[in-house]
Amino acid sequence: MTGQVQVLDVLNFIDHAMEGMITTLESLGDDLVNRRPNLPGANSAYAIGTHCCGVMEYWGGQVLAARDIERDRDAEFVATGEVQDLAVRMREHGAQLSRDLRGFDGAAPPNGPIRERDKGRYPTQGAVLMHIYEELAQHRGHLDLTADLVGER
Repeated sequence: MTGQVQVLDVLNFIDHAMEGMITTLESLGDDLVNRRPNLPGANSAYAIGTHCCGVMEYWGGQVLAARDIERDRDAEFVATGEVQDLAVRMREHGAQLSRDLRGFDGAAPPNGPIRERDKGRYPTQGAVLMHIYEELAQHRGHLDLTADLVGER
């Protein structure tokens, strides 16, 4: 097989997932975005969006671009706030991810540190980028289900 997926194609899908999440967050408004569904361990829509920012920052910034980042993953799941602030942050993280991918080489190993348990699963930059997309696509669906459970959609 000689074809390769272009990084811009993956970024377009990432952007589509992010914009879909932002649309869902906006449909909930500030009151419902912080509400958790009545299910054990459920997260609010705001927390899911915040976690997606953390995913892009860790995997794109630290693992792919070798930027020093500080991530409090546990805090992502209890975060609360206003929709527009989160929408701005999500778009900023998407733009930063694009910058983090300058010099991207899908076949090369990641540039930055990666947790020991993840090294075998994500041996290349291409695998890491696909993992970022995987997480955002998964959480877009998760966010839509959360919105259905807490909102009047």
